[in-house]
Amino acid sequence: MDFKIAKFRHPKEKLYGTIMLAAGLMIWIVLLLAIAISVLKGSILTIVPMLAVGLLIWFASFVVRSLIRAHMLGHYVLVSPNQFPQLHRMIEVSAQAVGLKEAPETFIYNSHGVMNAFAVRLVGRKRYIWLTSALIDADNGDQIRFVVGHELGHHVAGHLNDFSSFLRYPAYLVPFLGQAYSRARELTCDRVGHYLARDVDAARTALQMLACGSAKLNKVMNPQAFQDQEAMVPSFWGFILHIFSYYPRLTKRVQEVANWGALKNAG
Repeated sequence: MDFKIAKFRHPKEKLYGTIMLAAGLMIWIVLLLAIAISVLKGSILTIVPMLAVGLLIWFASFVVRSLIRAHMLGHYVLVSPNQFPQLHRMIEVSAQAVGLKEAPETFIYNSHGVMNAFAVRLVGRKRYIWLTSALIDADNGDQIRFVVGHELGHHVAGHLNDFSSFLRYPAYLVPFLGQAYSRARELTCDRVGHYLARDVDAARTALQMLACGSAKLNKVMNPQAFQDQEAMVPSFWGFILHIFSYYPRLTKRVQEVANWGALKNAG
């Protein structure tokens, strides 16, 4: 199958991504017009502090990302042909399957029991994936493939693209819009993870494991029972919590990936 991210992008990401882009561009245009008017009026000194703040923010971001990269290289374990070769091969094959010319460099770090994974861009165009040690311990091969696929989804979907992020950045000033866009992106990436795992049960159990956090219990958890908890979430308070969150509820994510898997099987 020829992978095309457009087929996996969640409808909500398409909607909120378009709104974010439109809102971001409008804000940038207004800002540029304000600068142009100030220049024409000879009030260029009024924009100097704004430009200085913008430059300072960019420089601070560069320094922080450079320090994080240095910490990563000195403290995390790089997955390579000479270090966990089986995992390295799986990541290479998965990256090729979603159309990435070069697999992200993957690092494992000691998370002291916290289960998580991250797609990262730091300095330059290099792509990275971070996997926590607890996540590796709790997952089986198919579940790890789902998690890796989810993080690859962020890369292949352009979620970490500096230019598009820059254009959308001012739109985060719009209340709740940035959160909605972020939640939708996670649903897209769950679909990519499902595509690579090729097993809806692996997808559901990988997600429920993030809720349980126990390698022992994860092996005997009932994904359908966890998914059914979604119906127990209070409508009002669940909605309030939802609109402030950058991630969908895990019960909702399990439900979404199960529905997606059923749709693909039916097709």
